[in-house]
Amino acid sequence: MMRSILLFLVCLSFGSFSLRADSQLDAIVSALQGIDDPGVQASFLKGMLGGLAGQRDLDPPKGWSALKSKLEKQGNDEVMGLVGQIGQVFGDESAGDSALVTLMDAKAPLEERKLALAGLVSQKNPKLPTRLALLLEQPIGKEAIRAYSAYDFKAAPRILLSRYPKLGSEEKSVVIETLASRKPYARALVSAMGKGKVSKEDIPTYVARNLQSMLGDSFEKVYGKVQPVSAGKDKLIAKYKAMVLASDISKADPSKGRMIYQRSCGACHIMYGEGGKIGPELTGSNRSDLDYFLLNVLAPSYDVPEGYRMVTITSKDGQVLVGNVIEENANKVVLNMVGQQSVIAKSDVKTRLTSKISMMPEGLLLPLKDEEILDLIKYLRTEKQVPLPKL
Repeated sequence: MMRSILLFLVCLSFGSFSLRADSQLDAIVSALQGIDDPGVQASFLKGMLGGLAGQRDLDPPKGWSALKSKLEKQGNDEVMGLVGQIGQVFGDESAGDSALVTLMDAKAPLEERKLALAGLVSQKNPKLPTRLALLLEQPIGKEAIRAYSAYDFKAAPRILLSRYPKLGSEEKSVVIETLASRKPYARALVSAMGKGKVSKEDIPTYVARNLQSMLGDSFEKVYGKVQPVSAGKDKLIAKYKAMVLASDISKADPSKGRMIYQRSCGACHIMYGEGGKIGPELTGSNRSDLDYFLLNVLAPSYDVPEGYRMVTITSKDGQVLVGNVIEENANKVVLNMVGQQSVIAKSDVKTRLTSKISMMPEGLLLPLKDEEILDLIKYLRTEKQVPLPKL
């Protein structure tokens, strides 16, 4: 029993340290042979999968084939999903084919389809790109859009841009980020901008910086120069501070402010347990200090903590990934990106650049009306969550 517990802890540490030790893999597989509880099996397999993240075409450990047969006979859906993902890491073509079947089955549970897609993308399954277009109008559509970034697939820009006008704002953002992930895709995006098919206002500042770096003058001719707001931050801060102080903020609506927060800030910041993890959590931050708020919103790159600096990684096959490093070891880098996390094998990295610039777009208040700014500030000064406005 004690040996199984120790191996379980080793397996969990696998996810953190990404060790590629055959003896440990063999020991974990051996331990799993003696475990019949699906919940415990799933915990072992999750740790194993986390440790193998970013690796491809490895030789399977001793006993893997026998273990796979045993688990298949038990038939637990969660366990089999994990076995399929791990099998792909070990170069099992049948596991990839099975994942494709699950992915394309509109009646399969959504989470199972998402896991199947994640496994196929991580292993860069060559059969996937031609199937993605069939998924774009299904509940898994956003994940399918992002999947194109893992492939240099010539038809991807045409497919995504042809659907662009009909998409909602969230899906449009995912398309923009995906098309900014590879130079051929980016050229198609800029061409669409030049023809008026994609608005300049749809391009977030951090994506514009990436496109400027990737394409240079050809991007600037269409978009214009990416001007940092921080150069005139003092005047902007003074302007907005005067506006806020001259207003009666007690009349502002924190519920409307929450809605604005979700739209403008929630993808990257957690507050009251909701939101993304790209930037620092705001629940316990100095939110009531007006000067602190205005400085960090109008000029987020003024003082960027080390852990939140923008990292740009270009893979050997041309994919460009932009985010914050949240985990790294000898084998992999894990980037926290807008809407997703990406695992990149160190062996796949061509270049890596760390910038002092924040991923948070500058001048976030500029497109907001004065009333909206007051609502947002009122919400940020709350001490507990407020309900969303009734529509």
